[in-house]
Amino acid sequence: MSDWPARLILFGGTGDLAARSLYPALAALAEDGRLPDPFHVLASGSREQTDEEFRERVQESLDEHADDAGDDARRRVLDAVRYHQADISSADDIAALVESLPGEGPLLAYLALPPSMFADAIRGLHDAGLPDGSRLVIEKPFGVDLESARDLNALIHERFDESQVFRVDHFLAKQTVHNVLGLRFANRLFEPVWSNQHIERVEITFDETLALEGRAGYYDGTGALVDMLQNHLLQLLCLVAMDPPSSLEGDDLRDRKVSVLRSVRAVPEESVRARYEGYADEEGVDPALGTETFASITLRIDSWRWAGVPFVLRSGKALGEDRREIAVHFKPVPHLAFGERTPPDPNVVRLQLGPDRLSVGLSMNGDGELFDVSPIELDTDLREPDLPAYANVLVHAFEGNPTFSIRDDEAEEAWRVVEPIITAWRADEIPMLEYEVGSAGPARR
Repeated sequence: MSDWPARLILFGGTGDLAARSLYPALAALAEDGRLPDPFHVLASGSREQTDEEFRERVQESLDEHADDAGDDARRRVLDAVRYHQADISSADDIAALVESLPGEGPLLAYLALPPSMFADAIRGLHDAGLPDGSRLVIEKPFGVDLESARDLNALIHERFDESQVFRVDHFLAKQTVHNVLGLRFANRLFEPVWSNQHIERVEITFDETLALEGRAGYYDGTGALVDMLQNHLLQLLCLVAMDPPSSLEGDDLRDRKVSVLRSVRAVPEESVRARYEGYADEEGVDPALGTETFASITLRIDSWRWAGVPFVLRSGKALGEDRREIAVHFKPVPHLAFGERTPPDPNVVRLQLGPDRLSVGLSMNGDGELFDVSPIELDTDLREPDLPAYANVLVHAFEGNPTFSIRDDEAEEAWRVVEPIITAWRADEIPMLEYEVGSAGPARR
């Protein structure tokens, strides 16, 4: 912790991400004794307000989203934060931010901004002349398409070293992600059957009962495909499908993830897009954008290990139940020794996200007829994470640990994967379906 930058500039400091996740994450780190002392946070935003007014807003966010942190930890965060109004497109304003940040030494600049603002902030931070050892954290989505991701990477490489840049996806900081790695690479049981020889399909699902919840300003310009599948669920696919790395340090893990992405091929005609009934009438929604609230895509991995296995990624809002899981469906047994009886259900390994849970579906003999088999489920609740995901995001960035950040080539490959689907949807080659709020989603075409 002694090597952590003790200074943080938070661009987008009045936004929803900061209120819901970043200030509570700082409180969690303070509760865990992991913030340097002293520690300074300078939050910037476009609105005019005093430090006192700003701290009142931070206090509200901590009261609502950091109830696990004690009073002392919350007070540390409130004592650390200051506010500075700034125009993100003004290099002079950004230079003034850097100069007004208390303390000395390297700083962490966190861009909790829409992608359209990244380029101005990056130019301004470079021109401001950051202290040696400073780091840049860029929120998802990284760009809005493949071309913009390439342009943004080129801009970054002109002004910063790649080792200074942390493109973050908080899913990579979740305990569940680490559980995928532990399940696969710490158990001899699974890896020998982790291929197309034994696995029929993989489904990665993130269904929510929540609707927009006041996020129309962001969500209506993004949609389910980009908000969830292009970044979060593709990251989970990489961890499920990659070959074993030599270590989990730095580029060893990231090389394996990029190798998977380069082999991924989208099947646009097997995709589904839909919106829940009444979405277009919600406040802040522009019906002309044609934004989807449900997306399901089928991906193929053209590799020896995975040829022929469909990976289905799905996410939707305002559905009947919260279902967040990775489900690995195994093939049926090649020969059933029980005669003409009903064949048993194939095995399924499920990793559920929030709360984290592992289950393995098996078939066993029951109490009845000797040769009757019935499904059973072996399951266990996985331990609660020590820190929330965004606290881990900050830890990795403060420590300069790139293992769970997204490398430049990985960011571009993720856009390449979904670009054929985006193109097909924009051309209306895939119809927009509708589904009822609280239902299981749209009926398949």
